[in-house]
Amino acid sequence: MSRRGADACRPGRAHVHPLCRVTAWQWWNRRRRGRSAEPRPVAGGTMFHVNPDPGAQIHSTDPFAAPAAQRSPVRRLRGRLAAPVTLWTAPGPAGLTVSSTLVAEGEPDRLLGLVDPESDLWAAVEEAGRFAVAPLGPQHRQLADRFAGLFPSPGGLFALDAWTETPYGPVPADAGGWAGCRLDTAREYGWGLLVEATIESVDLPRDTSPLLHYRGRYHDLPA
Repeated sequence: MSRRGADACRPGRAHVHPLCRVTAWQWWNRRRRGRSAEPRPVAGGTMFHVNPDPGAQIHSTDPFAAPAAQRSPVRRLRGRLAAPVTLWTAPGPAGLTVSSTLVAEGEPDRLLGLVDPESDLWAAVEEAGRFAVAPLGPQHRQLADRFAGLFPSPGGLFALDAWTETPYGPVPADAGGWAGCRLDTAREYGWGLLVEATIESVDLPRDTSPLLHYRGRYHDLPA
């Protein structure tokens, strides 16, 4: 259930369905006492039915997503471009899952990426002037969702998992590698912020499989 849906059905919330005079609190108490959750309709209205069976059904897809034909063609194009999932962190600490990371070899070597300009990560990067980038693997699916704000993080984003401290920010201890970057510049680009940095340090202790993001889901490379 979405946050909006959960709030609307929370006891004590003065929510009234437009076709009936029953509050969420009354509906909740009827369910707890085993009485029918069906409200009495307003005169001239239409009765709606609530499934009396306990439990909920988890959808394999987003039930609130717009039909494919109504989505932006550019957004659909972006979804068809498989992208590596990376974690950006900065001293503070702060972190953000980023799937728009690009490395450009040269003198010096550079790194670019699109981040949320209102994120805690960008505030920390702007203050410290440096950050770390770690490619994530298949074992980091939950971690990626947590730093993307899609999964609960009781105790804070860094409370779980094992971390290796670096001058640029903490990185997952089981990551296949990481890069330490110095912030060069940033500018608005589309809805995001295009961050440009110079790569100052690279550590690749082990060879691991990448975690990819494609059409709204995580994928692993086939063996």
